[in-house]
Amino acid sequence: MIITIPTEAGLLPAAETLLTSCPTRRVFAFYGRMGAGKTTFIKVICSVLKAVDVVQSPSFAIINEYKTSGGDSLFHFDFFRIRKTEEVFDIGYEDYIYSGAYCFIEWPELVEELLPDDVVRVRISGEDERQIEF
Repeated sequence: MIITIPTEAGLLPAAETLLTSCPTRRVFAFYGRMGAGKTTFIKVICSVLKAVDVVQSPSFAIINEYKTSGGDSLFHFDFFRIRKTEEVFDIGYEDYIYSGAYCFIEWPELVEELLPDDVVRVRISGEDERQIEF
């Protein structure tokens, strides 16, 4: 499916469509160039899931955990700085990915071989208006 988003206001319905189209999926990998809007889209998805924490890029922490109003965990990964697969295992990647909680991964290209078979691949492209493909 491809969704065209002419303005930032289109992110909310796109996030709702993504989540309702993949009701049993919990791991989402976000592909796109630097500045494509991966973190911004994940923020909107987390708001749809009722995150009560501030959602921000985990660039330096590698992973952020957010809580929802219902007490569930949401995990947000940014693998931009990962240089070796061992670093991913050192943070306990498998514990998060196979926890049953929502996991949102930026820069999954760097850990492609570690992604679960049922990962939802979300590609963000475009300049003035964005295309979100999943």
